[in-house]
Amino acid sequence: MVEMHIKGTQVNYYFVCKTKLWLFSHNISMENESDDVKLGKLLHRETFKRDDKEIRVGSIAIDIVKKRDVLEIKEIKKSKKMEKAHVYQTLYYLFYLKKLGIKAKASITFPKQREVINLELSEDDEKELEKVVKEINKIVKGEMPKPSYKKSCRRCAYFEFCFC
Repeated sequence: MVEMHIKGTQVNYYFVCKTKLWLFSHNISMENESDDVKLGKLLHRETFKRDDKEIRVGSIAIDIVKKRDVLEIKEIKKSKKMEKAHVYQTLYYLFYLKKLGIKAKASITFPKQREVINLELSEDDEKELEKVVKEINKIVKGEMPKPSYKKSCRRCAYFEFCFC
């Protein structure tokens, strides 16, 4: 049985940067100072104004939830640059809900690009997410991973912490 205390942000950061994952998981948050994060929150607030936003279920926070014939969850993302991380974060929400006995489908909306990715959780996704959750727990319980510089680091809220 997979532990269900992992946040969607942690799944996202697992695919973006293990150091960022570790720092975030140890309550070292630099996001409040980041212009990119502020822009993302504004985009989130202004997109789909009529919908209920940020619905919390246990350790996850879903951007938008709609009840139709099947529960629909939506994530709003600023850019497709970290698409794999966004996809796995959203799949994790479906995985989490399924563990609670809730069947759902999901989509990720990129308003600036006017694109939508529709997602459904497969058995392969579930197996991969079980591995990811175990790896996240291992990373969080261990020593802080040494930062390794990538092109995306320059825009990261943790850049100065890691490289200055």
